Amino acid sequence: MLRTFTTTAATSSVLPPPNLTAALSSPFTRTSLTAIRAALTRSTLDDPLTAANPREKHAAVLIPLCNVDNKPSILLELRGKLRTHSGEISFPGGRVDNMDKTFLAAALRETREEVGIVPDQVEILGQVGPPQLSLGGLRVWPYVGFIHATPQSRLREANDDPEAPLPSLQMESLVLSQAEVATAFHLPLAAAVSPARLRPHQFRGGEPYWAIDVSDLVQSPGEGLHVWGLTGWYLFLFMKALKIYQ
Repeated sequence: MLRTFTTTAATSSVLPPPNLTAALSSPFTRTSLTAIRAALTRSTLDDPLTAANPREKHAAVLIPLCNVDNKPSILLELRGKLRTHSGEISFPGGRVDNMDKTFLAAALRETREEVGIVPDQVEILGQVGPPQLSLGGLRVWPYVGFIHATPQSRLREANDDPEAPLPSLQMESLVLSQAEVATAFHLPLAAAVSPARLRPHQFRGGEPYWAIDVSDLVQSPGEGLHVWGLTGWYLFLFMKALKIYQ
């Protein structure tokens, strides 16, 4: 249970208080998902694309929470050899296209295409933001969702003990797009507050945030791999919304 998400952890010292450290090591439960939903910006799930600035191009990403080996984690990808952001850490997501009725639909479609997670596995909890422009000029809309182990387990969990750990996602069940994704891995929440991993950074030269060293977590190790840039900024906003970062 993550009720201690309401406890503040000052980024000046990075170290969270002991009760928060314990919470970050406990698997997500139905109760903790409810608390996270309450902490996030209310999701505009049904907003049509026509509500956006028609002069801009848009993309959408999913910040995927999951239990892996009974540890609360965030699912991330190492991008393949692409024209833009090749070899960088990112969330599943991509450009909104003509078949997408909402930004959320685009995020879910891209998540399925890139890592094989079907929409019925994803429980949307809210958004962080505001949406920022990528370096490529796309307005990127970030959604937060919990990835259930299977669509069937999601249905069963609705009537389970709200304090019971939700089933863990099996990383080997992911089906990666060979054209887009070099590998996928999970960042435990406890690792996201480890002082040894955090590097002070500035988003677009202004707002400070934490870049996170994940070099040792990637199955195909790369030198100096960090969660940074727009991905790092959105992860920072998510952790800040939960009062893990301040």
